[in-house]
Amino acid sequence: MPIRNEDPKGPRSWNIGNILLLIGAGLLIFNLVFPLVSGPQIPQVPYSMFVHQVKSGKVEKAYVGQDQIRYKLKDGIESKDSEVLATTPIFDLELPKMLESNKVEFAAQPPQRGNWFTTLLGWIIPPVIFVGIFQLFARRGAGGGMPGGLQIGRSKAKVYVEGDAPGIRFDDVAGVDEAKTELVEVVEFLKTPEKYTSIGAQIPKGVLLVGPPGTGKTLLAKAVAGEAGVPFFSISGSEFIELFVGVGSSRVRDLFEQAKKQSPCIVFIDELDAIGKSRASGGMLGGNDEREQTLNQLLTEMDGFTDDGTTVIVLAATNRPEILDPALLRPGRFDRQVLVDRPDKSGREAILKIHAKKVTLDPEIDLKVVAGRTSGFSGADLANLVNEAALLAARAGRKNVTLADFSEAVERVVAGLEKKSRVLSDKEKKIVAYHEVGHALVGALSPGSGRVEKISIVPRGMAALGYTLQIPTEDRFLMSKEELQAQIAVLLGGRSAEEIIFNSITTGAANDLQRATEMAQQMVTNYGMSEILGPLAYQQQSNSFLGGGNNTGRELSPATAQLIDKEIKDIVESAHQSAIAILRENRELLETVSEKLLEDEVIEGEFLQEVLAKVSKPEFMEQNANSDRHLQPT
Repeated sequence: MPIRNEDPKGPRSWNIGNILLLIGAGLLIFNLVFPLVSGPQIPQVPYSMFVHQVKSGKVEKAYVGQDQIRYKLKDGIESKDSEVLATTPIFDLELPKMLESNKVEFAAQPPQRGNWFTTLLGWIIPPVIFVGIFQLFARRGAGGGMPGGLQIGRSKAKVYVEGDAPGIRFDDVAGVDEAKTELVEVVEFLKTPEKYTSIGAQIPKGVLLVGPPGTGKTLLAKAVAGEAGVPFFSISGSEFIELFVGVGSSRVRDLFEQAKKQSPCIVFIDELDAIGKSRASGGMLGGNDEREQTLNQLLTEMDGFTDDGTTVIVLAATNRPEILDPALLRPGRFDRQVLVDRPDKSGREAILKIHAKKVTLDPEIDLKVVAGRTSGFSGADLANLVNEAALLAARAGRKNVTLADFSEAVERVVAGLEKKSRVLSDKEKKIVAYHEVGHALVGALSPGSGRVEKISIVPRGMAALGYTLQIPTEDRFLMSKEELQAQIAVLLGGRSAEEIIFNSITTGAANDLQRATEMAQQMVTNYGMSEILGPLAYQQQSNSFLGGGNNTGRELSPATAQLIDKEIKDIVESAHQSAIAILRENRELLETVSEKLLEDEVIEGEFLQEVLAKVSKPEFMEQNANSDRHLQPT
């Protein structure tokens, strides 16, 4: 639970500010009501009555104002009051002539004079209200010291102390064993610093957790808070940034001042890239930019917070390390970077076991099988997978989560929700069926593309009218040129099937063409897999975990750009011809499986594997395979 600084007298206690504010409000109300009650009550008559009395010679004097006339009747005329008020039109140009002709003495109405009490209240009430409001804001300020109206410069970090830290331990984090080892060392240094200082070792000032989104960086920081037993300050980088220049740097100073007072402690800054973006990009080229001032203050504090003997360790997390300012990453600041990557198969199994404790599983379910089907999933993806499987089981009325629920959950995460309400015509359904079977048959002969687990023509997601589910059989970190070419052929298998069967093409292959083109472009520009262009990198891609990021490409001559376009086209066209050759060789199987898919809408399991085992290679592929075996060293 975060530490909160509260008034020791309780939230309902009264102070001088409340009393002054109450007195000021009472005096203001009295000032408004008192003249109405105590002043003389002058009768009011319509303007027509005033004109009639003037013309009858009954009016002695008249004082003309903007919106009213105060007049006095002559002596001897029956009236209960000596003065009468009458409303007057704004533009009555004949009024002076009428008064003069009837010998009525008239003049402008003198300004109304207030009494001494009203004047005194006019001087007292505004200061009283100001003091009361100031005290009210001061009471709302957390921790005292600075008035509440100036709290904008105070740190918004949540503070956890021993016993109040989040209930997360290192045992609750799996799949990132290397990162845990580094952070365990940080915790041990905070608990037993003499173990390291006795031999002259110093713990790093800053530890930067780097990795793709959803891999557990924030969860690891919470685990450190749970294990360390020291105060833990947690804040997001975006909470430093405000509209006014200087607020962010003020919050940084306040954060480290609080941390020094509770040393030893840990400061965790999530989404560090929000304030740590490189000053050489995005317009941060000097001046008084708020983000730059905040970054400069952070650098200064990290250089100086150990000079006075305090122990403050700064943890930070980001999924965009390539845009961070180099000054942050130099030794002495964030000098240790811990990679929190996507888990491997054993790591995914361990993560699934942690999340599966919260649901009721079927006793026969094997999480190792589920881990094998989720290659590339992050920890957040796996948590979502377990929850989706539990929701599916509950929706079906089952008391246990089965393997079928996990299989359906995987498809939901990968391909999206089923859209059975999207009804296709018979012609479109037939085209989709041949398209998906074309993907599957080419994929059966393509190394490195994964195992085909399911073919479906049930629409899913935003635009998928059908899909072919391929599950990697193992974690892959390197891909050969032949495997990439085979993957491009699989992507073009659907379009090739449409060409062979219908002698036409549709818009259904738009996404396949885009992915195939991007893969071929990477082969040429990034991986140096072009024999004509050679082993050169024509595009320097950033080290972003988001699958793209900022690409700083080198300038290309028109001739080189033309060669790159030609090589990309040749790679894609070669894969296209391979897909057509495979499907023509297996046309009978293509038609048989497509008709079966039109009847059942989904093909999977043993029947699908038996069908894919019958796919035969074209003669040229057999010759290439034999020549490759002949060239292999003995």
